[in-house]
Amino acid sequence: MGSEWHAWSAFDSARPYLLEFSVDFPLGTFCRRRDMLPAFMTHSSSLSAPDLRTPDLQASGRGPLVSLGDLAWDVLAKPDTTLLPGGDTTGRMELLGGGSAANLAVWAQRAGYPSTFVGKIGRDRFGELATADLEAEGVQAELTLSGQHRTGVILALLDQRGQRAMLTGQGADWELLPEELPRDVLLGAGHLHLTAWSLFRDPPRAAALEAARLAKGAGATLSLDPGSFQMIGQMGRENFLDIVDNIPFDIIFPNDDEARAMSQESDPERALAWLRDRYPNALVVLKLDEEGALLEGPSQPRTRVAATRDHLLDATGAGDSFGGAFLAGWLAHGDAVRAAELGAQVGGWVVSRFGARPPADDELRARLTAMDVRSAAAGTVIR
Repeated sequence: MGSEWHAWSAFDSARPYLLEFSVDFPLGTFCRRRDMLPAFMTHSSSLSAPDLRTPDLQASGRGPLVSLGDLAWDVLAKPDTTLLPGGDTTGRMELLGGGSAANLAVWAQRAGYPSTFVGKIGRDRFGELATADLEAEGVQAELTLSGQHRTGVILALLDQRGQRAMLTGQGADWELLPEELPRDVLLGAGHLHLTAWSLFRDPPRAAALEAARLAKGAGATLSLDPGSFQMIGQMGRENFLDIVDNIPFDIIFPNDDEARAMSQESDPERALAWLRDRYPNALVVLKLDEEGALLEGPSQPRTRVAATRDHLLDATGAGDSFGGAFLAGWLAHGDAVRAAELGAQVGGWVVSRFGARPPADDELRARLTAMDVRSAAAGTVIR
């Protein structure tokens, strides 16, 4: 097939949308700057990034946040009524940028902290659009291009309450190898964020663990999102804990279900106590949906931060937006409670809209401004 590649829609068997194009670009090249992108990955002015100048990190002595892992497209489907086996109904469907690690990088950037995403995408139309999406947000994209694997696609099925169940296709983001890591970027990171989606199988586990070794060895702080209670169960709790126990993270972001899967405690307070005992050097940020968040760490007394009163439309990306905003605040000023309050404001705004990265609006700008955030999403150009 030469340099000609085909990208199909998420519903590959039906193949209703065929995108075909030709490229001639070496595999495995990192897309670090826009001028390094091949012609087909140069996006139009309508998708160009805002005129954003990130803060001078030399003043704070800390490098950028680097989020490593999954970059994919979310196919969101929310039926208007219950979808019966063999039945048909109407509903809302959207194709939106996704991937837990990429979402977190976007939300950290929107909340005012310079962010970089490291991952792997297919050399296809979905990869082109995903890269344009990140760059339009001001996130630096450190990407390996694959001709053997397609850009990932995630199907998110939403119920009438807005809660979601997800089917994750194993795309190029699952194939990242240690030798493909941008070592200089990881050695210069101020903070590295990992999700357990990079740990559930190998590859990409070896790449994630090597990234943690490089960044931590160079002085970066490290955070981990446990990713999925169901995947923890499928992998086996003990197998999962054996891996996590050897990652020197400073912050862990479980939700209620993930904390239960790890601790085997049904009560959030007891689950938090178990996590603190298991990981005494880490700050635990336990996300509890409408009940807010519980925080406790080596220098942080147990504190509950309230959730907002936003109406739940779509829970997709709620934890990622909370985590990205939390890290933006925590890396800027070190106050975990203030950071969680920012995360709650951002997460509440997200769940009241459709998708993991809804376009910024006046309400988001008002919330960020009230939390003293200076960023493009807050309507502030930092020069």
